[in-house]
Amino acid sequence: MKRDAVPRFPPLLVLFLGVLGISSGSILVRLAQGEAMPSLVIAAWRLTLASAVLLPLALTRRRVELTQMSGAAWRLALLSGFMLALHFASWISSLAYTSVASSTVLVTTSPLWVGLMAPFLLGERLSRPLKIGIALAMVGSVLIGVADVVALVDGRFQFSLTQFSSQPNPLLGNGLALIGAVAASFYLIIGRRLRPTMSLLSYTAVVYSTAALFLISFALAAGYNLLGYTLVAYFVMMLMALFPQLIGHSSYNWALGYLPAAYVAVAVIAEPIGATLLALILFQEIPNWLTLLGSALLLGGIVYASRR
Repeated sequence: MKRDAVPRFPPLLVLFLGVLGISSGSILVRLAQGEAMPSLVIAAWRLTLASAVLLPLALTRRRVELTQMSGAAWRLALLSGFMLALHFASWISSLAYTSVASSTVLVTTSPLWVGLMAPFLLGERLSRPLKIGIALAMVGSVLIGVADVVALVDGRFQFSLTQFSSQPNPLLGNGLALIGAVAASFYLIIGRRLRPTMSLLSYTAVVYSTAALFLISFALAAGYNLLGYTLVAYFVMMLMALFPQLIGHSSYNWALGYLPAAYVAVAVIAEPIGATLLALILFQEIPNWLTLLGSALLLGGIVYASRR
């Protein structure tokens, strides 16, 4: 489809709305968790509602393409869906244990994990900026990981999972966020393999639906019910499917038609900043200085790695 030479809306405004939409994801997760909805159930509903929008469109508009997919393509698509399910299951679970700032910053490291794995899985070389960016991000990740469990008391470092943080288990939460980032990296690498041969609608419909089925299975295997929660919880799920998933990601994809990809990529890094500000306003979560320093190094590493 040929896009208009002159956009109907200012691209920067659309990109700003996309950042707001994506940034609301962690906040909406926290609200749903506050309604006693388990993290796996939240993840299952998010992908199920998104699939309910995309799958009917794909079946009516891309039926021929879907029927002509090879067995290898289907296997890769199913694997991509599994990785996306693992990403959402671990990242959303992390928000029950650590701060919004730490979780969103750590899960944003997925582009660097892609760069680190690309030489082995895609045959792509690591550039010098990417190596430096990865090094900075690794140092930042370590600082964020220990920021809430280590403190300097009377000239000595002390370790505690609960004494220095208001979060239930920040070390576990940070680890889950990193697992979510690595899973997202595999999802992106598989997408890079499949997207040249599949339309965006077909790919997202198949992968989102597969991820939804995996997440439903995870939730049921863990003994959770998908129904029986408050109306507020289901309303939050609808907002999550609308803002972070449909408006947020769609805004990024639309902006790519009018703005440089690097510009959009840097804007994506604004998600942790927006999420942290929203958490500060809504939940009074104030990051400590070590978390801020680690975040600055990590996000700076991502910017430097993608500066070209």
